[in-house]
Amino acid sequence: MIQTLFGSLDEEKNKKPGLLDRMKEAVSRTRENLSERIDEIVAFNKEIDANTLDDLEATLIAADLGTGTTQQVLEALRERATHRQIGNIDELKRLLKEQIAGILNGASNVPPRSVNGPEVILVVGVNGTGKTTTIGKLANTLRGQGKTVLLCASDTFRAAAIEQLEVWGSRTGVEVIKTKPGGDPSAVLFDALTAAKARNTDYVIVDTAGRLHTKQNLMAELEKMRRTAQKVISDAPHETLLVMDATTGQNGLQQARQFTQSAGVSGIVLTKLDGTAKGGVVVAISRELGLPVRYVGVGEKAGDLLPFDSQAFVDSLFA
Repeated sequence: MIQTLFGSLDEEKNKKPGLLDRMKEAVSRTRENLSERIDEIVAFNKEIDANTLDDLEATLIAADLGTGTTQQVLEALRERATHRQIGNIDELKRLLKEQIAGILNGASNVPPRSVNGPEVILVVGVNGTGKTTTIGKLANTLRGQGKTVLLCASDTFRAAAIEQLEVWGSRTGVEVIKTKPGGDPSAVLFDALTAAKARNTDYVIVDTAGRLHTKQNLMAELEKMRRTAQKVISDAPHETLLVMDATTGQNGLQQARQFTQSAGVSGIVLTKLDGTAKGGVVVAISRELGLPVRYVGVGEKAGDLLPFDSQAFVDSLFA
């Protein structure tokens, strides 16, 4: 089950000792903006007081934590600062790390559940976020763990999506169930799940349309696919992952809210984290959507999908 994968990050880190280093590299632009700016603020104010936190507020917002999340993080520090109880910059960073980690861990506290039969992962998101590429990377990750995987090309409204998924299928050694462009997405899904059950496949990863004529049409299509999945596997889909582009920052949150309300999203995959100085959006996502970040994309290669570890992320921001 996919929750088990997310719940055993200590094991993952032991297998991949470079996970923290890769996370540090991915958030390097955010760290430079955030950590260096904190150094400048403390140096200018000489002591850590209410004025320091006022200056820090703008810095956290600039890192894309968002106004509400920034206020929550700083609220716990204001009383200490007022009474001169934050002695130095190391103490300030430690307290910031505690607050940010608390938000991330709160959203990640999802109880595991047992899955009987193929585990169905529905992947949703608007076009351009890296959805199909993420599916290929996830297939590669699961294959590396010895799991059997089937890909379902249900984004039939964009012909290039089917071809792109086939490229990833060839690259990772995973079969793709497809139909002709413009075909019925739910019919393809039915065929894929039926095949997966017959073969005792461990995972089915389903690509979905990122855009139809209207938002209502898109959400209606996703709902139809959910109903179709349940005809074959009663408790499917077991996970609905929303792919978000980190470079869109706060602007992407509105799209995320729409998908969360209509598509039953259970987790986030944040792509292009290495391409932005506003990696603080990870924290905003966790707080405002109440959803765990499952994976982060840090490059274009098959292995450039990292399981999200909140402690490694926080440590990397203030390294």
